[in-house]
Amino acid sequence: MYLASVDHPAAGTRTKARKVAATVLALGTVSLITDVSSEMVSAVLPLYLVAGLGLGPAVYGLVDGLYTGATALLRLVGGYVADRVRRRKLVAGLGYGVSALAKAGLLVAGGSLAGIGTAIVADRAGKGLRTAPRDALITLATPPEALGRAFGVHRAMDSAGAFAGPVVALAVLAASGQAFDAVFVVSGCVAAVGVLVLVLFVRDHRDTGAPSATVSLRQAAALLEHRPVRLLLGGAVLLGLSTIGDGFVYLLLQRRENLATGWFPLLAVGTSLAYLSLAVPLGALADRLGRTRVFLGGYAALLVVYLLLTTSWGGPAALVTVLVLYGLFYAATDGVLIAVAGPVLPAALRTTGIALIQTGQSLAYLVSSVLFGIAWQWWDAAGAVVAAAITAALTLGGSAVLLLRGGRAA
Repeated sequence: MYLASVDHPAAGTRTKARKVAATVLALGTVSLITDVSSEMVSAVLPLYLVAGLGLGPAVYGLVDGLYTGATALLRLVGGYVADRVRRRKLVAGLGYGVSALAKAGLLVAGGSLAGIGTAIVADRAGKGLRTAPRDALITLATPPEALGRAFGVHRAMDSAGAFAGPVVALAVLAASGQAFDAVFVVSGCVAAVGVLVLVLFVRDHRDTGAPSATVSLRQAAALLEHRPVRLLLGGAVLLGLSTIGDGFVYLLLQRRENLATGWFPLLAVGTSLAYLSLAVPLGALADRLGRTRVFLGGYAALLVVYLLLTTSWGGPAALVTVLVLYGLFYAATDGVLIAVAGPVLPAALRTTGIALIQTGQSLAYLVSSVLFGIAWQWWDAAGAVVAAAITAALTLGGSAVLLLRGGRAA
């Protein structure tokens, strides 16, 4: 199947596209619970590291890069192993379990930067292992013409957890007298519940075709021989270079609006609310209008966010506008890229191919986060945001060329 047909599914498939598989709903429930846990930590981590431990922007940029991109290569390992043994649920479950244990690591680390870094790497290692098998299960349980909606539903459930996580973190902080350790404890308990739901309610996709031995490293490497896959990977990498990370965006907003510490987690709530509201409509729109167009439109919204952060416009209206556009960016991109890629990849190597694209984007994000932190340290926040906006404009143009050519080449 080719990108052209993925972007423009047949009109007669719309009734079928309205249905969402039970596997998607079960995985969405797991993601919802897990995101409550993850976003509890994500909502307080920037403030904990910068205000609590006194880290500078450059060091925080390195930690933030580790949080999202340092273990990106494990996505390839997890993707290949899941395809090789054809136990995608098992590999995903291991990833969820590692992330749950990492929350205890944050508690043990205390104020040790090395300990915090180790716990963060472990948490992201778990995410690296689970993401590609989980997304592959969604693509294998869903007809190609319904992938935009399926990922929209899954990401909406995921974002519901992202919406609830900061609220729970805020409540825990208030009840514990601003004790960050209490947030880490509750987060770990919630993550354990997510693992239990995965074990009990998610069904694996068991291939009935050729034996697993036919999936080799040579076949996995051969994915790069396909021009549409190369173009899609190149576009994803370019766009990853334009992403500076939630923590930086929220720290910039807090500085500009002079928000009190206790209100900081609610910035993530605003983004998640916009994401939750827009994920399903934009997923359905991607199935009708074209997934590549919607995906690029999401990064155009991110560029507008950067441009707004370079201005002096402030107040509640500016704050709401930035958070809504940031949520729109996530709703239009998170999952839509995999909806584009899924039908292009062979079923036997679906997880590996997804992991390849996600790895390229995550490694690019790691570079972007580190460079943004250094730019902030050298040029101050205003100069760093201007540089991010210029980078986003250039990478958006370059990735549009690659992705649109990929559609014609497919």
